[in-house]
Amino acid sequence: MRKRHRKAGNKKTLDINLTPMIDMVFILLIFFMVTTSFVKETGVNISRPSAKTAERKEQGNILIAITHSGEIWMDKRHIDIHSVRANVERMRAQNPEASVIIQADVKSESGLMVKIMDQVRMAGISNISIAASEP
Repeated sequence: MRKRHRKAGNKKTLDINLTPMIDMVFILLIFFMVTTSFVKETGVNISRPSAKTAERKEQGNILIAITHSGEIWMDKRHIDIHSVRANVERMRAQNPEASVIIQADVKSESGLMVKIMDQVRMAGISNISIAASEP
């Protein structure tokens, strides 16, 4: 019988190529990031008035809330009436096609809501909606 000698350089090693799997995971990550919808909130809970003609509007990129005590909330921050315009302009610069939804509490003053609407229009947005809940 003859003995077979193996050389050290003759061994075949199996390499698992992870590049295609990493590429696929990266593509899925990008897909989920693009298709995810982010919920924007004002940062305060309010009691909206009900209306029989209320319609659901999905596209409302800038939310402004008015509490029953007259506080104004945007982007989870309490703001002053004089800074509404600057905040709306800043948010509009991020999304030029943005619309504004004002969420006014049932017990809030209508005069404050009119002032906020005026500030929003001076910021250059004419598409303003007032939030209401269905009865």
